[in-house]
Amino acid sequence: MDTIKTKTFDSYCFGSLFKLSNHQLEQITSMFQNRAHATENVLGGRASVQAVQIKGIGKAIVKQYFRGGMLRHFVKQKYFKWGKTRSQSEFEKLIYIRSLGLSAPEPVAFAYTTGLFYRAWLITREIEDIQTLAELSLNDETRAKEVMSGVTEQISRLIQNQICHVDLHPGNVLITSDNRIFFIDFDKAFTYRGDKMRLRGKYINRWQRSIRKHRLPEMLSKEFYKVF
Repeated sequence: MDTIKTKTFDSYCFGSLFKLSNHQLEQITSMFQNRAHATENVLGGRASVQAVQIKGIGKAIVKQYFRGGMLRHFVKQKYFKWGKTRSQSEFEKLIYIRSLGLSAPEPVAFAYTTGLFYRAWLITREIEDIQTLAELSLNDETRAKEVMSGVTEQISRLIQNQICHVDLHPGNVLITSDNRIFFIDFDKAFTYRGDKMRLRGKYINRWQRSIRKHRLPEMLSKEFYKVF
């Protein structure tokens, strides 16, 4: 992996593959001050995202991390610092995922606050004119069916490379207007050391569970099973 350049700016720690200017950092940190609200459903995922125009970089998305589970009722935005932060971990995973030829957002930088408890953000280049596969399946089931072969092909490649995306569902698959496919939310992904057939089963179970829970078209399951 290429060397990550780190920098502290205004109580935030940043990491990127290229040097960020103070002006760029000011633009990014200004987004951190905005009041963020997490979404938590299959159509949106558990994060807050904001769009920003960064001079010299272009359109980007700033993602803030939020806790899930019971802890979210007490501490929504802060994490205990132990090893790599969530934002750095996902930043590095995106670099690796893309090196395998898989489609995921291009990482620009990661950031987190200093101290024992931290808040974290990930900055990626914006993918324009998109909707989630979940949204597409509800709005245009015929077109959603057309892109499913590309979706399952990418999942097959994740399995072949023993990557477990523990939260892969139709809400974490982005589809562009020209039917390009991007997978998002890799912060909890990890290298699976077990049998690939078991990993395949994990993907099938997670996919099917999300479709039942959110009452998405059964077509998404049928097309999924054609390959798996």
